[in-house]
Amino acid sequence: MPLDLRAVAIASLAVLVVLVGVYLGSGGLRWFDAALAGYLIGVLMAVFATVYRYLVWLQRPPTALMNKRGWESFRSSGRLGRNAIGFVGLVGTNLLTQGFIRRRSTARWAAHQLLFWGCILAAAVTFPLTFGWMHFESVGQDGSEYRAYLFGVGTGTFQAESVVGFVTFHLLNIAAFLVIAGVLVFLYRRLRDPGALAVEREGDFLALAGLFAVSVTGLFLTASSLWLDGAFYSFLNNLHALTVILGLMYIPFGKLFHIFQRPANLGVHFYRAEGELGAPQSCRRCGEPFASEMQMSDLKTVLPLVGFDYRTNSGGSDDPAEPAGNYQDTCPRCRRASVTLAQCARVGGFG
Repeated sequence: MPLDLRAVAIASLAVLVVLVGVYLGSGGLRWFDAALAGYLIGVLMAVFATVYRYLVWLQRPPTALMNKRGWESFRSSGRLGRNAIGFVGLVGTNLLTQGFIRRRSTARWAAHQLLFWGCILAAAVTFPLTFGWMHFESVGQDGSEYRAYLFGVGTGTFQAESVVGFVTFHLLNIAAFLVIAGVLVFLYRRLRDPGALAVEREGDFLALAGLFAVSVTGLFLTASSLWLDGAFYSFLNNLHALTVILGLMYIPFGKLFHIFQRPANLGVHFYRAEGELGAPQSCRRCGEPFASEMQMSDLKTVLPLVGFDYRTNSGGSDDPAEPAGNYQDTCPRCRRASVTLAQCARVGGFG
């Protein structure tokens, strides 16, 4: 498959924006820590690959049409203000609290929440430190008090041995424990739930293994500093850097890419609401409405583009003069009935 030159150009521009942000945010690299250069390279490669894949994903016929319809529904005349308010609510319920997962399984929801907030906390600390946007300086000569600087601007001070200081210097450890707890809940469920085992894929375990490796190797660094007098620190530091860089590179190519796909799915809610305001699609067999006419029209447009053409030579009867129809005009209940009748006719009847 040839490279999409437009996606390459935009992905390269995204990398350039990150580099400019690093340079400006770190005071012309004054506060950039050269020891974190490897992490920065990993971030830049991940940014390029993620932006490229996202743009290519948006060009797929189903995604492109859904993206177009989502924005059209969001900007629909007379509903923009209400949709904007609803969007804020959807961000809270679908992205932050993920209530749709809780309705399926409380354990699954808890695991998602632990992983989600653990990764968010780790990213909120790691990226500003890697980019040189945040750094700490001691106040005075005894090193008991520190001041945090954000984009070179001093913020509040805190005592190193206070509760605030302990939490500040151990935020990544807290994030690691959250992620590890989420991974363990996922593993427990996947290894014991027959339904989860039936649909298990190797990529699911690979994502969990990567998150676990990043978290554990990060905790190893703290253990080496606090309890081993720095023993093996150099090796553990390189090992942790390797797991982080590989994890960043895995994001655009593995299951974790759904982190960027999920926000785009918010448009589905506006699309569904817009469809409910229009005419319903009635089943050509039983005459009962089963979906919105807009949705079924879009479905009949997209399916042939991805190799699934359900158009029929007739409108569903034996009369060839009847106008052509589409199998998508049949409701799910009638489809199941049609399959049953076809199987019955094939074997000469049941009973």
